[in-house]
Amino acid sequence: MSQNQFDKKNQAWSALFSEPMSELVQRYTASVFFDKRLWQADIEGSLAHAEMLAAQGIIAADDHAAIQRGMAQIRSEIESGAFEWKLQLEDVHLNIEARLTQLVGDAGKRLHTGRSRNDQVATDVRLWLRGEIDLIIDLLAGLQRALLSIAQKNVEVILPGFTHLQVAQPVSFGHHMLAYVEMFSRDAERMADVRRRTNRLPLGSAALAGTTYPLDRERVARTLGMVDSAGEPQVCQNSLDAVSDRDFAIEFTAAASLTMVHISRLSEELIIWMSQNFGFIRIADRFTTGSSIMPQKKNPDVPELARGKTGRVVGHLMGLITLMKGQPLAYNKDNQEDKEPLFDTVDTLKDTLRIFAEMAEGITVNPPAMEQAALRGYATATDLADYLVKKGLPFRDAHETVAHAVKAAVSHNCDLSELPLTVLQEFNPGIEKDVYDALSLRGSLEARNTLGGTAPERVREQIARHRSRLG
Repeated sequence: MSQNQFDKKNQAWSALFSEPMSELVQRYTASVFFDKRLWQADIEGSLAHAEMLAAQGIIAADDHAAIQRGMAQIRSEIESGAFEWKLQLEDVHLNIEARLTQLVGDAGKRLHTGRSRNDQVATDVRLWLRGEIDLIIDLLAGLQRALLSIAQKNVEVILPGFTHLQVAQPVSFGHHMLAYVEMFSRDAERMADVRRRTNRLPLGSAALAGTTYPLDRERVARTLGMVDSAGEPQVCQNSLDAVSDRDFAIEFTAAASLTMVHISRLSEELIIWMSQNFGFIRIADRFTTGSSIMPQKKNPDVPELARGKTGRVVGHLMGLITLMKGQPLAYNKDNQEDKEPLFDTVDTLKDTLRIFAEMAEGITVNPPAMEQAALRGYATATDLADYLVKKGLPFRDAHETVAHAVKAAVSHNCDLSELPLTVLQEFNPGIEKDVYDALSLRGSLEARNTLGGTAPERVREQIARHRSRLG
């Protein structure tokens, strides 16, 4: 048999064609060398489909047993690295089916009854992504726990809070870390919501119109765990939509993009904080690199690269949206292009979450540098305004009064808390000695004791809430 004859014989659709596919087209259209990572999902989906076919009397029990036996061997071959992936078989589905037929004969050919590669790949990607989402939710929990540990150790540490990157008000460093815990907790909620919509069964929709075989799609959904919280099977209800829908992949990539944006914001702060001009923190040496020319340098390569990889993930989101925007129903070959950006998004996000959780454990905080920075920025100016309001002055008048006081502090090259009482009283005679309690960084911190505020008491409550939530 010639190579061309071999290729034709091994193409599932070759009987209609008078010549084999060109080698260039084979390479251009094949997906096996990236979609082979779906092999576990493909086998899982095929076994559930075969079990249903046997239960419905569509294939014989002997065929079902042979399929199970063959798939067990294929699983073993793939896990050991002995499985031969063939370019001419295009994708993961045909490679596994061809090997199954080679092992068990006609039983392998009967497996594809009532399905198409269109609904098969949609099922495989959903099954695979469901498992990856579960891992990502666990990794998000791990990062939150790492940030909680930093927060718990630094509840009393005073950090200058910024707006417009200008010193604004003093905050607890622990409170600042909890802001990221809140972000990543929302990311986990979004991922769980995406999982719910991902966990729906397209299999049984066949190519686009359904099938004439008496399939029990709900049985397959139950077998594959595609059920809701009440255990009810979740099945795609329209065959056209089922094979062409990639909303779940786009939605996942959108959620991943938001998570990476949060990572990028944290990265930016870590980069600023560890610079010599700030010196607020140190990142463990194993997460930094040196310079090839400047021996004094420790570069924050991990957060910088994560900041860069955020653009990569957001780019994948734009790519997937663009991929889908002009497609008519139902399945089109364009959809083969959904996998590489989806796979890379998953890999990038998982790697980033893992390394950030580990990096967080090696962060060392420099409280004196943070406190000095807060003092340089007149961070308690709002506290002086609040003090005057409590003395009966309208807030707008108090705001203007404090602006003059800040000017005086600037001219004296000192903090507001260092201005003599007599000087402060020149701006408002109602100011008394107790003003210094309000003007201290510690007093400012402890005064913000409302729910969600930065007072240490509230910060500890939030840490306890998050620890209880995360288990």
